[in-house]
Amino acid sequence: MNRFKASKFRHTEARLPRREAWIGGIRAGSVASCGNHVKASCRWIAFNAEGHLVSSGAKKQQAQVKHCHHPARSCLLARGLTPFSLGLQVNVWRLPESGQDMPSGAGLTLGPGGGPVDVLQFHPTADGVLASGAGKRVTVWDVGQQQPLTGSPGGGSRLVIAGVPRGMHGAAGGDTDGRVSRALQSVPGHEHNKDSRLLWMGSSDCLISVGFSQMREREVKLWDTRRFSGAMLTVAVDTSPGAAIPLYDADTGLLVLAGKVRSPGSGVQGGAEGCKVTQCRTEGSTRGLATVPRLALDVMACEVLRVLQLTDTALVPISYLVPRKEFHEDLFPDCAGTLPGTSAQAWWAGDNQQVSVTQRGVLTSSIARGCRCPLPTALPPGSGYSSPSSLASPSSDATPLSASTGPSSGFVSSPSQKSLQSILGPSSRFRHAQGRVLHRDTHLTNLRGLSLTTPGECDGFCANHQRVALPLLSAGGQIAVLELSKPGRLPDTAVPTIQNGVAVADLSWDPFDPRRLAVAGEDAKIRLWRIPEGGLQETLCEPEAVLQGHTEKIYSIRFHPLASDLLVSSSYDTTVRIWDLSAGREVLCLRGHTDQIFSLAWSPDGKKLATASKDGRLRLYEPRRSPQPQQEGPGPEGGRGARLVWVCGGDYLLVSGFDSRSERRILLYRAQALPEGPLSVLGLDVAPSTLLPFYDEDTSVVFLTGKGDTRVFLYEVTPEPPYFLECNSFTSSEPHKGFVFLPKTACEVREVEFARALRLGQSTLEPVAFHVPRVKKEYFQDDIYPPTRIWWEPGLSGSAWLAGEDGQHRRASLRPADMTPVSQAPKEAPARKFVPASVYLEEKSDEQKKEELLSAMVARLGNRDDPLPQDSFEGVDEDEWVGTGGLRGGKDTAGLVPPCRSPPPGLPQD
Repeated sequence: MNRFKASKFRHTEARLPRREAWIGGIRAGSVASCGNHVKASCRWIAFNAEGHLVSSGAKKQQAQVKHCHHPARSCLLARGLTPFSLGLQVNVWRLPESGQDMPSGAGLTLGPGGGPVDVLQFHPTADGVLASGAGKRVTVWDVGQQQPLTGSPGGGSRLVIAGVPRGMHGAAGGDTDGRVSRALQSVPGHEHNKDSRLLWMGSSDCLISVGFSQMREREVKLWDTRRFSGAMLTVAVDTSPGAAIPLYDADTGLLVLAGKVRSPGSGVQGGAEGCKVTQCRTEGSTRGLATVPRLALDVMACEVLRVLQLTDTALVPISYLVPRKEFHEDLFPDCAGTLPGTSAQAWWAGDNQQVSVTQRGVLTSSIARGCRCPLPTALPPGSGYSSPSSLASPSSDATPLSASTGPSSGFVSSPSQKSLQSILGPSSRFRHAQGRVLHRDTHLTNLRGLSLTTPGECDGFCANHQRVALPLLSAGGQIAVLELSKPGRLPDTAVPTIQNGVAVADLSWDPFDPRRLAVAGEDAKIRLWRIPEGGLQETLCEPEAVLQGHTEKIYSIRFHPLASDLLVSSSYDTTVRIWDLSAGREVLCLRGHTDQIFSLAWSPDGKKLATASKDGRLRLYEPRRSPQPQQEGPGPEGGRGARLVWVCGGDYLLVSGFDSRSERRILLYRAQALPEGPLSVLGLDVAPSTLLPFYDEDTSVVFLTGKGDTRVFLYEVTPEPPYFLECNSFTSSEPHKGFVFLPKTACEVREVEFARALRLGQSTLEPVAFHVPRVKKEYFQDDIYPPTRIWWEPGLSGSAWLAGEDGQHRRASLRPADMTPVSQAPKEAPARKFVPASVYLEEKSDEQKKEELLSAMVARLGNRDDPLPQDSFEGVDEDEWVGTGGLRGGKDTAGLVPPCRSPPPGLPQD
């Protein structure tokens, strides 16, 4: 082996296309499995979206998804489903030809099996042979017969399956022949028990495995099955918690590694002398990775590899190009064709026939004609799945993945972005919403001694339309109360505060009395404070009232949204108590919790109360009917914290929490069917703080952010699928300590502002406005501003609510008197769309184009009928000409010259 051998791909460059070439507007799922979550054939791209399997945009039912394309058939797609307690199912879909409707259901369902599906792999040479890994068992299916060929037990706690290009072996915790129900060889793999991946190196006897070392370093190992006692080569990559996704191209020997939920991806040439070729850092988190078949590459641009990166919101094509100016045969060896080498039954009987090879000449000639190699047609509905003869006639009008675009664009325009969006579902009218920090003149600055240790159940501070209350770090539970109408820099001296006496656990303003502040302390007491008119002028030491009843520290407090003088609180004693503030006593006590209460929320009509607990349960109470929960349902899996809020008119509950892997996510429940579980689950990111949700009922937009975050997520919530419509998020340069929203009346409707919040920084309080960009801002945008609640007036008294009465808020319009609703704006005549000249030129023949071009050139030169300048000159008389003899008037005219005052030299003088 030549240790100084240079790779011909050493100058390979990874290029990212423009954003216009990305497939955007998607919501990638966060399914925990060994799959890559995205697959590509020459015609289709299948990826795992949130709650759906999307194949070029087609939606399927909600489940955990693992999918793979048949290597010889671009129209077959396998998908593993893991519904709740339904066991294992493997669905096989027949994807239609271009222009046909997507199928409403799977063509075949294989199973049930022995557990949730971890990975799926089609056989590379045999038609209709599919291997699935579930738990510790490998099952090989005959798709045509819809039955398993064999099931071989795995050898480890985590099962890994790798297809073999030679069509003879698989790997399941060792070296296994799929036609033998036992492992031929077995060897210990990576030392750490986290996710591992396994690949065959083309048709050789070598394997590539990717996993974690004992020190939790991601590493790559090279194995030789002929000497399977240990790895031939071990290369440490980096230290990262995300599992590495390996992709190997057998034709070029390039190995691509990308970390899950990490941004960087790198390309590495495989082989024992594997050397690093290039590294590509991309935006966003990597959810999945797939390679595009070589038949879809732009070989004239020397594109040797194309990788599809699945991020949270887009599919990004990454092209790897060798900087050469023309086609080079050494970069593009013969590759496998699209017809299977053998049938499932023949392979099971021992046939190892290989897939036919696509010759280099066929590939280059197809490229020269501006097309790719022909692709197989879709199977007829009645032809089954395992007949190779059904694929014998290729389709001439098949649309490849990149038929006319090179690496600069990444994707062909069909399906177009518009059609993809229409298939993926509706988009939010607030998708272009923008958040901006208002001018510095509106800020409160020089805030000192802020408390940054408030409990996770507390928002950190609270505000109403007049003032803001900020807990301070000083002893005695001091609270600063600042007037929003007096922005600017606070003095360096101490400001008047509220002396609460004990550390603050939570605090809240009375919505119907802007001067009353309720503060929950760690001494299990709730204190009510009244702020003087005009703000706090001196330190307050005596509360207006003290509520006692809880036996342990209080978590959170919430005022009733409709009834005045009603307050609810939750405590470490696992009880929820409702207080009548007018009487200063406890009136109701709700029980049924077994662990810490993370959050509680009143329904918009004030009839029900929902809670989220550390025991992983959601509970729904009707306090006036029973102290026990009316419904219980499963909540977020993680025990790190949760918040809930009522959405969609009080018919649904939105819960923010964590999953078992500490990923933050939001869940949507139907309020009348909590035991059925969430309707939709959306993973957001990984961060330690709990997401604090705020729901704007007028626009159905929910804002989500956590203490210490720099980003605010925006989603429009709908009662129909896909339930969550993503909008532009707001990002700040520094992390915020709290983020609290103001009432709707604080918005500036003339600027199309639909929400306003206060952002608490290290020493500043900044107002943040969220607005929608509109062209006709001089009109009132009545589609964004429906009649809003008159929230400052109670619907009924607390005593009336306790007696069983129900009320509702009155509503009022936010339209200023001098603004006309945009729905009543005069209709403008539609402007004529610009039509490029190429449209007209395409409708004319070549002769017409030449004639028009010639006419235009002549017109620029001028009119041909115009006289020449010399035609306007006057002539001379006959007697003014001079002959050669020098005599005036002579008849000899042989030497005529024009008359002149000085005769030329050599002529006689007159």
